[in-house]
Amino acid sequence: MQMIEVLKGILLLGAAFGKSGKQFALSCQLIKTEKGVLNRSWAVLILFSALLVLPLPVYADNSNDLKKLSLEQLMDVEIESVYGASKYEQKVTEAPSSVTIITSDDIKKYGYRTLADILRSVRSFQITNDRNYSYVGVRGFGRTGDYNSRILLLVDGHSINDNIYNQALIGEDFIIDIDLIERVEVIRGPGSSLYGNDAFLAVINVITKNSSNLTGVETAGAAGSFRTLKGRVSYGSSFGEDAYGILSASGLDSKGPHSLFYKEYNTPGTNNGVTVNTDYERNQSFFGKVGYGDLTIESAFVSRMKGIPTGSYGTDFNDRNNRAIDQRYYLDLKYEHRLDDDATVTARLFYDAIYYWGTYVYSGVQNKDYTNGQSVGAEAMYSRRLFDAHKVTVGTEYQFNIKQLQSNYDVSPYQLYLRDNTRSNRWGIYAQDEYSILKNLIFNGGVRFDHYGTFGSTTNPRAALIYAPVETTAVKLIYGTAFRAPNNFELYYQVPGQQAANPDLKPETITTYELVLEQYFGKHLRGTATAFDNRIRSLIAQQADPDTGVLVFKNTDKVEAKGLEFELEWIGDGGYRAKASYTVQNAKDQADHTSLVNSPTHLVKVNLTLPIWSDKAFAGIEEQFMSSRSTLTGAKTGDVYITNLTLFSQNIVKKLEFSGSIYNLFNNKYGDPGAEEHLQDIIQQNGREYRLKLMYRF
Repeated sequence: MQMIEVLKGILLLGAAFGKSGKQFALSCQLIKTEKGVLNRSWAVLILFSALLVLPLPVYADNSNDLKKLSLEQLMDVEIESVYGASKYEQKVTEAPSSVTIITSDDIKKYGYRTLADILRSVRSFQITNDRNYSYVGVRGFGRTGDYNSRILLLVDGHSINDNIYNQALIGEDFIIDIDLIERVEVIRGPGSSLYGNDAFLAVINVITKNSSNLTGVETAGAAGSFRTLKGRVSYGSSFGEDAYGILSASGLDSKGPHSLFYKEYNTPGTNNGVTVNTDYERNQSFFGKVGYGDLTIESAFVSRMKGIPTGSYGTDFNDRNNRAIDQRYYLDLKYEHRLDDDATVTARLFYDAIYYWGTYVYSGVQNKDYTNGQSVGAEAMYSRRLFDAHKVTVGTEYQFNIKQLQSNYDVSPYQLYLRDNTRSNRWGIYAQDEYSILKNLIFNGGVRFDHYGTFGSTTNPRAALIYAPVETTAVKLIYGTAFRAPNNFELYYQVPGQQAANPDLKPETITTYELVLEQYFGKHLRGTATAFDNRIRSLIAQQADPDTGVLVFKNTDKVEAKGLEFELEWIGDGGYRAKASYTVQNAKDQADHTSLVNSPTHLVKVNLTLPIWSDKAFAGIEEQFMSSRSTLTGAKTGDVYITNLTLFSQNIVKKLEFSGSIYNLFNNKYGDPGAEEHLQDIIQQNGREYRLKLMYRF
């Protein structure tokens, strides 16, 4: 009965938007169930769905009424481009994926602080935080504590996932300062046909700025809640026509909340559940890039220390020594040369290193968990247009893991529990063809073969049929598979009596079916509708041995996630912009047909940019809704409603930018599901926060 009332409400609101304000208000009053007013979850769904049935004039001025537009006006549409979907630049309507682009302008006007903030705003994405790391969920799949090993994170095409955990860090531990990002490409679906491992649920390609958008000296400073201070100094310059360079250094210090209360520790022996000054965070990062002609050298480093306030892994509660230090470094040498108008060759050499120090205190004894991973590799790719109708790409990639060291020991008295140092290698070859069957019909097909020294070989194809009846419409039918190799932590990490190794693990696999409709309505409005079906097999999950209680990773679970996504974006004149998305999804374990942990059924995102003073001052408003999620115990987290507000100004004072942001404006209380290592079933998140930021260009 409630669903019927919801449908009535959608139609009433959709009709009312085209009428007077009085009629609209009357329609709102009619949205009731037999038991009274609908709860907030249904109300959010109704309000968003009404947008999808709005009469078009609501979104466009009279000059853009589709009935009045000429054919020339209909074709005068600016369509964004994406690089990461096919490893060359193409229109998003021609990419074999559903793509979202976040620009540096979005980052400023919505006050995003981290890559996690950016991804939280993206259709069908969710972010979970356990007060140590931030985790990405995509299309209903967001296992707690999975180290983001099922997304591939790239910076300028260079993989950031490490060689121990396959971890992609997206918080203050992300390797690039957010001010250095020019754009973020979010490419949904499996990408193993081009990228191999980790491109399981999505590929995220972060593109950094160059001397064309970072010139001279920039300084930035920010102050925010919990005595948080952050600073940055950057320099960019061109040297003649063919050379440029960028250098940047950043630092952050946050004291964190003075105290946090966890009812699970509410006993006199654990300070009555109150932990004090244990949620601190410190960060330093450096970035450098030099380009000369076809050659680019890029390097980045980040070091982050994070206090762990949750007492995870059974550590002593309320001890400031419980902390994690993560360091990440890479050096990338890239050569890209256009042989002629139809052919390009690309070559890349890279070195990566990660370090992790975890300090965990048990009954006053400090336990150290130490990881060091180092790898070198190379990639070569050739792309050429053949016979006008084909664009063929072939490539090969090799990586040698010099060091994959995992160690665990007590400091005093010294006791060694684990020291495992392995070496491994992997290589892959791939090919892709973009075949223009007709002027408005494209077939994009590719396949990649990968071989790993740990488990053997795997082959993954992708195929997409893209039909454009007119230039402003694209219909995509996409099929693809991907894999995630078992990482060294899952294969070899063992501590007597707690966790056992399993070197016989096999890779996880996913098969995806996707139907995408992308429609541009004139110059200002565009819409996307997507249906997806993800089928995951041999999912790696940690289980307790029934006889010993020791944890071990096994290939066990089968998961299916289905859903629908809708998005509308309006880009008006004078800086006005609005975007709204709604995702409904259903992710279940196929063994018992139960919903997955940390998998919301509904996600709603609304973004609005309003010019306040010409092109000098703007307001950025975000509304985010996430329906309740199951926890490990079967409980529910409750719905999440978040409102963020940012005021941004530029050039009121020449070369000066200022922004003020309030996050979780209405101080909504909510929590995220805990993982196996937490005593807390639900980990409470911060309430209202603020940040003030200044940036000045010399």
